[in-house]
Parts: sequence; C-alpha cells; structure tokens
Amino acid sequence: MKIAILTPTFNYHSGIDRVVEQQAEDYAKKGNEVAVIALEAKIKPKGYKVIELGMPKNSFLQRLYRLFFFLDSKKVNYYKNLKNYDVIISHFYPMNWLAYKAKKRYNIRYIYWDHGINTTGLLDNIFQKSYMKLFLLLSNITLKNINEAYSVSRYLSRTLEKESRIKSKVIYNKIDKKRFNKNVKGDKIIKKYNLRNKKILLYVGRIAPHKGIHLLLKIFGSIKKSIPDAVLLIVGKPTFNDYFKKLKKLADKDVIFTGFVEDEDLPYYYATCDVYATASQWEGFNLPAAEAQACGKKVVAFDIGSHKEIVKNGILVKNRILEEFADAVIKILKRP
Repeated sequence: MKIAILTPTFNYHSGIDRVVEQQAEDYAKKGNEVAVIALEAKIKPKGYKVIELGMPKNSFLQRLYRLFFFLDSKKVNYYKNLKNYDVIISHFYPMNWLAYKAKKRYNIRYIYWDHGINTTGLLDNIFQKSYMKLFLLLSNITLKNINEAYSVSRYLSRTLEKESRIKSKVIYNKIDKKRFNKNVKGDKIIKKYNLRNKKILLYVGRIAPHKGIHLLLKIFGSIKKSIPDAVLLIVGKPTFNDYFKKLKKLADKDVIFTGFVEDEDLPYYYATCDVYATASQWEGFNLPAAEAQACGKKVVAFDIGSHKEIVKNGILVKNRILEEFADAVIKILKRP
C-alpha cells in the first residue's frame, strides 16, 4: 500500500514530527511504501522517503506562509502527485490542503491525525489570538471531506468535535520503551553540566510563550528559597526570539538553557532529573511528560488540556497557582 504522511515540518525538535517519524517507520516496517511530505525536513528517513516542498526561512514569514499556504498555487498543486497513493494521513494545517484536494479530485482515503490547535492557551496579544482563530477557520475548511479522524487525547477529541464538528477516535502517542525506561542513566549529563549533588528540575520542549516557561522561572525562584541546591535544566529550541531574551533576563545562574538536544540524547536528560516540571498553558498530549514518566520520573504540571490523561505519576496543580506548584515540587524533592 502507498501511504503519504503530511506534516508542515519534519524536524527533531517538534513533538508532532517525532510522532510522524514513528508512524512512518511503523508503516514502512509492515511493507508499505511510505512518503513523508513536509514544507521543511531535517529528520533522516529509515525505510521511507521524505519530500521537502520548501518555505521561507524567516520565522515570522514562515508563520504567515503557513497560514496563507493556499495562495501558493504551485505548492498546493503538488496534490496532483498524490494521485497514485492509497491513503493520505495529514497531521496538521496547512498540509491538509493537499489531502483535501487529492480526496476531492481522486477520492483517495483521507485520514486526519489531530494534534490540536491552541486557541485557548497563553495568547496574550491581539495578533496571536487573531492568527489562531483564522488558523482554525482555514483548517476546518480543509477537513470537510475526511474519511476518518484520530485524536491523540480525549481532551482533543472533545475539542475537535466542539470546534470542527468532527468525531474522532482516540489513539495516544506511543512512547518508545526501548529508549525511554528506568534503566537509562544520566551520568554523562550530570558530568557535562557539573550537577553532582544537585536537585534537578527538567523541562523539555519548545521555548514558546504558551509553554509557560516564564511561569516556571518564577516558580523555580520560590523553590530555591527552600532548596538552595536546586537547578533547572531547560531543554529545547527557542522559536520566539523576543520571548527567549525575556527568559534569559528572568533566569538566574542555576537555570541552564541547553538549546536543542539530539533526540537520541533525550533519555539521558530525563534520567538526570529528580522532577520533570512543566508550566505549560496548553497541551494536546505532552510527549515529554509521558517520556519522563517512562523513565520513572515524577511530573508536576498544571491541570490543563490533556494532563489529567497523561500525568499518572506526579502532581497536578490548579492552573497558574504558582505557590502550590512550587510546594508540589518541594514535596517531591524532599522525599527520601
């Protein structure tokens, strides 16, 4: 069977793209002919091919381009190359346009893999709110002729039905237990950052406003008063330069920004920490929290989005109650 998997980016720092990578490998191992089609691609394929369509390099222009992708007739017409595929799986707008048009013209089976659109998170400026509302509106247009929909959490399934009037089945993201498990050791990370005898908090993910890292830094300040030897490791690629500059100003000497970390090294970072902490304001699944738990680590997070479903080993705190969040982390760190 020929399967096309569509995703806007196919990069190691994106949770969605890591799900796509695993899906592509699984289908390829079963003998299917698989192609991942993306606007930008950095992940090296294993048993399948990757087709990169291209988009602007500037981050601001990228956001505009992805929103108004349908105006690029040359790229949109790439759907004609999908004529001989049996199934198209689209993971996010704007790639849905290709699936939508291929379904309409060639009646190819069109599956939508729902990772959610953040219209309720930390959207503090008018531009961002307007952008996401328009993003949802355009995404809904491209979902009018799907055959099936799958959401990665019950929270997203309910949201999809509410916002798009589409019923979906729930399939949680898989965690690679061969890589993420309690037997992994974090010695090399402890040595690299000189963390011996430190109490280590860890965050993994994009450095973006809705991830609430500025809240996490405030929480960390409170934790330090009770646990002076605490250290906060923030692993991830900055995607908003102004926001990252703000965080650097808020951070003290015990906050370490590692930048992008290779996917194969992530298990060692989870193994290093005493607590996995995320102050995210919106999550459709939260892959890092699930990976941390697979490594035997407790998670502290706000009770938002999918966290009730995903956080099984740890503490959920009422959203934005920073004192309770700090207390939860301290409680875990002070346990024998």
